[in-house]
Order: sequence, then C-alpha cells, then structure tokens
Amino acid sequence: MRYFISELIIFLNNFIANKVPFHFVRRNWYRKIMKFDVADSSAVLMGVTFDARKGFVIGENSVVNEFARMDTRGGIVLGRNVSVSSRATILTASHDPNSEHFAGYEQGVAVGDFAWIGLNAVIMPGVTIGEGAVVAAGAVVTRSVKPFDIVAGVPAKPVGRRNTDLRYSTRYQRLFK
Repeated sequence: MRYFISELIIFLNNFIANKVPFHFVRRNWYRKIMKFDVADSSAVLMGVTFDARKGFVIGENSVVNEFARMDTRGGIVLGRNVSVSSRATILTASHDPNSEHFAGYEQGVAVGDFAWIGLNAVIMPGVTIGEGAVVAAGAVVTRSVKPFDIVAGVPAKPVGRRNTDLRYSTRYQRLFK
C-alpha cells in the first residue's frame, strides 16, 4: 500500500501539480507532499518532472526551467543562483552495463553556486558541477566539472573558463510559468 501511495503522489506531481501556474502553490506542494527542501526565493517552473519523493534541495535564487527532468532517486543538490535550463536532465540512477542481472545503482548529483546547465544538457549520476561552471546546451556530462570551467560536447569536455567574479542573482519567478 505504501508503494502505491508513493507512486500515486509522484504521478499527481508530474501530471497535475507541476502544471499549477502559481509558484507558491507548487512550492508548498514540493515542501509538504514531495518532502523537498525548496528556498523561498527559488523557482521550479511548470512542467518539471521528478522521479521520486525526497532527495531534492534547491538553494536561494535558483531556478529549474520548464520541462526539465530531475531524477531525485539518488539525491540532487542545487546551490545558490543556479540556472537549470529548459529540458535539461539530471540523472542519479542507472544500471551497470556489465551486470548479468542489469543491477541498478544510485549516485547523487551536486551543482555548485552560480552554475548554469544549458538547454537539453544531460548530467549523469555521481557528477559534481563546480561553482560557476557552465554546461553548454546539449552536452552530456559523464565526469565532474571543475569550478568555473565551461564544458560542451558528447561527452562533455572543457572548452573554456568563466569569470570567477560572479555577483548576479538568477531569481526568476514569473507569475504563470
């Protein structure tokens, strides 16, 4: 019965609650029902899906844009002033390709303050995105990214460095998004 209720809550989140056009309603749902740690100044925009209850922390002034996928089974921690672009995917669970039983595993993902994850980027389990790092659109990150590195490609590789004097805020809370 517990499994059924947990799966029902995830279904309700991904097909009803994530379409409510008011941040404060979704934020309260995420905190009370999904058991996420969501900062008051952060925003999870409409259409974002989650794979599990619990295991999601989003810091101050951070934003997860429309239709991103957050696989929270292994835990995701987003720092302050993080921007996760539309349709980005953060995975925390996978399978061992060499396992004769297709054994699964979970490894958390951490994203440092002021990091920026581009459109359609994919972050694989166990990766840490360093402070101020940028993951280019469409990149597939299979290894941790050093602070202030800019990575691109499949698999993602460093292509540049970012200014280390970052002072902006990514606070973004449009009323009907």
